[in-house]
Amino acid sequence: MARCLELARLGEYYVAPNPMVGAVLVADEDRIWSEGWHRQYGGPHAEVNCLMGAESRRAEVVSGSPATLFVSLEPCSHFGKTPPCADLIISKKDELNIRRVVVGSLDPNPKVAGGGIKKLRDAGIEVVTGVLEKECRHLNRRFICLHEKHRPYVILKWAQSADGYIGSPDQRVVISNPLTKQVVHKMRAENMSIMVGTNTALIDNPKLLNTHWAGRNPIRILLDRHRRVPLNYNIFSHDAETIVYSDNTEWQYILSDLARRNIHSVLVEGGATLLKNILSTGIYDEVHLEINPGLNLRGGIPAPVAECGFGSLFEEQTIENNILYTYVHV
Repeated sequence: MARCLELARLGEYYVAPNPMVGAVLVADEDRIWSEGWHRQYGGPHAEVNCLMGAESRRAEVVSGSPATLFVSLEPCSHFGKTPPCADLIISKKDELNIRRVVVGSLDPNPKVAGGGIKKLRDAGIEVVTGVLEKECRHLNRRFICLHEKHRPYVILKWAQSADGYIGSPDQRVVISNPLTKQVVHKMRAENMSIMVGTNTALIDNPKLLNTHWAGRNPIRILLDRHRRVPLNYNIFSHDAETIVYSDNTEWQYILSDLARRNIHSVLVEGGATLLKNILSTGIYDEVHLEINPGLNLRGGIPAPVAECGFGSLFEEQTIENNILYTYVHV
């Protein structure tokens, strides 16, 4: 199953809003016969790629040897952009001698939600569930949040000086270094959308594209209640889609609307006002805080704070002297 997780991550920047999934077919109890992963949205699922590879290598496997299919997420049981993977496994049951399927975590999508496992068991295939379940769910926390909480997974990100300021009211202040900027672009590739407010769009005039990491550009989301951002600003460039919220900027409404659009994650890179407003609602999942310990602004826009903290510290790392903290909000 650990190998399934490694394979699943290979599709990280290309499969959204689908989950990342890896599959491994094992013969002779411990010999890997074939591997596969979901490579891109709309393409064949991990199980399909794995079983196609097994067919091409059938001669290498001892005839009659029972096979076990490991898959990090429950095989789908419905017709979407591709046929059901559970049906494919059943159709290959005798040809590839698949006698057991080991599943990392159940699929929370109501179109599946145990249906794939039931199909396999009804076909006489032994199914084991919950193997490295915590790790499998963490890998697809964005997808799971969309289907279990009916809203996108929300990540708040900002950089601040050592004395607790994120910038100046009327000009852009550089706090990050070149490598931590690249980390931000990695985060843009990992999430389906990126959000800013009016002031950030006006002062920084950002394009909000992913130019320093592999993967697709995120959908840009602008909260601009009074429509102050001119249409010739970079956020409206043709490089990526832009969604503007003006008539209704209530946080619950925005999250519900993004979920309706099948957007499973949002990275908030907004200014202090937007970040503080979201923190006050308590509806967020992660906080990524970057501190430049060598920079003191001695005034400016105060960094966001939370009375009870941002959550549990998940990770701390130093990149070219800047310190990056990741908090998980439960």
